[in-house]
Amino acid sequence: MKRSALRPLLGKTLAALSGTMISGVVWADYQFNLREPQSALARDVYDLHTLINLVCLGIFIVVFGAMFYSIWKHRKSAGHKAEHFHENTTVEIIWTIIPFFILIGMAYPATKQVLAMKDTSNPDMTVKVTGYQWKWEYDYLKDDVKFMSTLSTPRAQIQNKEAKGEHYLLEVDEPMVVPVNKKVRVLLTAGDVIHAWWVPELAVKQDAIPGFIRDAWFKSETTGTFRGQCTELCGKDHAFMPIVVKVVTQEEYDAWLAAKKQGAAMAAADNSKTFGKEELMAKGEAVYNANCAACHQANGAGIPGAFPGITGSAIATGPIDAHIDIVLNGKPGTAMAAFGNQLSEADIAAVVTYQRNGLGNSVGDVAQPVQVAGMKGGAEAAAPAGN
Repeated sequence: MKRSALRPLLGKTLAALSGTMISGVVWADYQFNLREPQSALARDVYDLHTLINLVCLGIFIVVFGAMFYSIWKHRKSAGHKAEHFHENTTVEIIWTIIPFFILIGMAYPATKQVLAMKDTSNPDMTVKVTGYQWKWEYDYLKDDVKFMSTLSTPRAQIQNKEAKGEHYLLEVDEPMVVPVNKKVRVLLTAGDVIHAWWVPELAVKQDAIPGFIRDAWFKSETTGTFRGQCTELCGKDHAFMPIVVKVVTQEEYDAWLAAKKQGAAMAAADNSKTFGKEELMAKGEAVYNANCAACHQANGAGIPGAFPGITGSAIATGPIDAHIDIVLNGKPGTAMAAFGNQLSEADIAAVVTYQRNGLGNSVGDVAQPVQVAGMKGGAEAAAPAGN
């Protein structure tokens, strides 16, 4: 029997074993297996999972069947007396050899599958993925396209002020887009703490570790949207950094890529533009809600004891250079991340302006992209607070 033919057996077996315990409930509402695979690699993982579970089920039936039969058939009430014996060499050899061959039989296909998952040679395209608290950066290395992907579930749903959506906590503003039937190599690293990039339908899961580059690959055979999450406990909002991979046709991918390149050119133009205060405030609010509100809250109040508020803070109401510096370079020893490599100069100028003139503050000054560019990388020391 082929492994692919085994795929439905585990689900049917579980249904048969559990059906009597779920009377009056629609069985379709319950799922006890992996997500439906969307690639050859994922199908192999799915089939291996099913095969090994069936082997374990067989061992369970044989071992516990023999044990329960012995307990029942040789019980004292049936007239049996306990026998005293030990050190049966033949039995010990048998119960050592049989598990050994079972383990070898399970280890061979498992090792073969792990090696296949590690084979990232000859990719059709390569994407560098960097994890941050709590978002993902995608860098298409050969196409000069880079963007951040952030949770887009409305804060009102998270705070139970609105009904949860269909893809609650599994939706982003910018999905990773790749063409169908192309081998995609993913280079993984992190900018702060350890994260993990996991998309079950594509059978890809790899840790993203600061200071290291690790790789994985996938090749989707179908178009569609596939969702995953960070699977490494990475901080307070660990549950709020989903992964969305959108697989499209080659024509759709080419159109998306052209649009992203055009958008990158427009963003570059913004970095040399002088904005009005209203423009900066509108842009800054969007940047704040996507990158800052999770910690500092949408109203700027922060979380007492964990994250400081923006409203009335010494940073947001003090010298503007110090404010720009902390957004650019973060604050060592705290959860305040450096956004210099995550946001454009225009975005940083906008969010600084919004924080200083919104959220209950009214300093009155504005930041411009050229000012941020001059300070980027800590080129200029931030002005001391209070001067």
